Amino acid sequence: MSQSLDDVKTGKSPRAAGATPKGRAYCLTRLVRDGDDVLMDLPAELSEAVITHLRKYMMLFRGTTMTVQADGQIIGLLGDEAASSLAGEEMNNLMSPGDTLTLDSGFLIRTENTAEGLPRFELWQPFAGDLKLDSIPEKTLADWQASEIAAGVPMLNTTTSESYVPQMLNWQHLGGVHFKKGCYTGQEVIARMHFLGQLKKSLFRFHMANASALPAPGALIMAGERSVGEVVNAVGFSDGSCQLLAVVRHDAAHGQLVVEGHPDASLQMQPLPYSVTEREDGATNDT
Repeated sequence: MSQSLDDVKTGKSPRAAGATPKGRAYCLTRLVRDGDDVLMDLPAELSEAVITHLRKYMMLFRGTTMTVQADGQIIGLLGDEAASSLAGEEMNNLMSPGDTLTLDSGFLIRTENTAEGLPRFELWQPFAGDLKLDSIPEKTLADWQASEIAAGVPMLNTTTSESYVPQMLNWQHLGGVHFKKGCYTGQEVIARMHFLGQLKKSLFRFHMANASALPAPGALIMAGERSVGEVVNAVGFSDGSCQLLAVVRHDAAHGQLVVEGHPDASLQMQPLPYSVTEREDGATNDT
């Protein structure tokens, strides 16, 4: 994993990535300290393969096991109201992404605001229980996914797993890569890209009006006849528009772009809530 377990402690729950020997991320996750245990989240469609892979390393750590929390759940909270009702006076301890409170109902984690400034939180419940949030309007999963895109937080699936070095997904700017950690699978590639300035493409957020169909993960981003990137995540809205995150070459990102199969729907770049210094510095990079 790209994260140091020394940084996974009470009060702090950083992101992490699992990488192949070629440095390509096969999973993106968050690590939460639960006593002597560490919790991690995985997309359902990747979970079986990732767990099978990680269990290969268990024999190196005597007494270490990995089990699925079948009755656990993670609840996304949009805005301050629900989080405040759970945290009470300790709400002020949740100032930065990854800040965590241990509650009777689970672990309340501050995550990234959207680019438009909407506060967001996650409630991790290792054992699902009832929550008294009757006064809070319930949103849909699509609402949460839209907030993830607006916060610049990507998610991998079976199509995009093992496609990108974590920095191409802006994972270092989400606190998910520890560059001073010792050796791990893929570390050499990830470190070289960081220290030698070899990043040539990264994650951008776009708006597409009048989408005839929702672009699928892995769909090509086109600049004329040239492929310059791929869709990572997309979410559609009732007005026929969609928002998406895509990994795109820096030298093409500000040009005229469309998703393959949608030639009449130009992509309009949208802001992210964090800076991506590798592309802002204008460095000449390579992947």
